[in-house]
Amino acid sequence: MDKIKITQVKSVIDRPERQKSTVRALGLTKIGATAEHTVTPQIQGMVNKVNHLIKVEKL
Repeated sequence: MDKIKITQVKSVIDRPERQKSTVRALGLTKIGATAEHTVTPQIQGMVNKVNHLIKVEKL
């Protein structure tokens, strides 16, 4: 299974609540925070919803 590293690069202030909760569900709490996840359809969908707030790298 592929793994990805997700890093938050923009703030969630003044974003819709759905985007805030998606970023929190990915395990990100503040700018610069990183989390590693296995690529699944659910994770990929979450990444697509908030791709303007995060940076994604393949491991």
